[in-house]
Amino acid sequence: MKNNYLKYILFFTLSVILVFIDQITKRIAYVNLFNKEPYAVVDNVLYFVYVENKGAAFGILQNQFSLFLILTILVLLIIIIALYKLKLSRNNVLYYVFLLLIFSGAIGNFIDRVKNRYVVDFIYFKPIDFPVFNFADILITCGCLIMLYIIIFTKKDDI
Repeated sequence: MKNNYLKYILFFTLSVILVFIDQITKRIAYVNLFNKEPYAVVDNVLYFVYVENKGAAFGILQNQFSLFLILTILVLLIIIIALYKLKLSRNNVLYYVFLLLIFSGAIGNFIDRVKNRYVVDFIYFKPIDFPVFNFADILITCGCLIMLYIIIFTKKDDI
């Protein structure tokens, strides 16, 4: 029983911290980059540039505000249900982390969509001309990579 409360306390505390980092980096990006030239962190490699993204990953589905709200709420509910069913053990640490990262990233971008009707992106990786992204996108991507690892390399009995 005590382990169960610890699972939720740890999950939501870490999520609040990650969402705070996401929101503060977006605020810093707005203050320092809005209506300004891109800032070269590493010339011809990494830039900070302010972008208002009204779509999803890579700018797809522009201006689909209602769709994003519904999908985000659905994803968050699925994650909360999965967290409820998850037994806290060493075998499930990766599962727990992947849920935490996707949940936190989704909340970070959800806050932007509700507050601004767009997501603030500001990290641009030039060598591969990758779309501009943010900290929440990094969390979601890392969470998805962990989920992919779990699907490919773990036995269902381990979860």
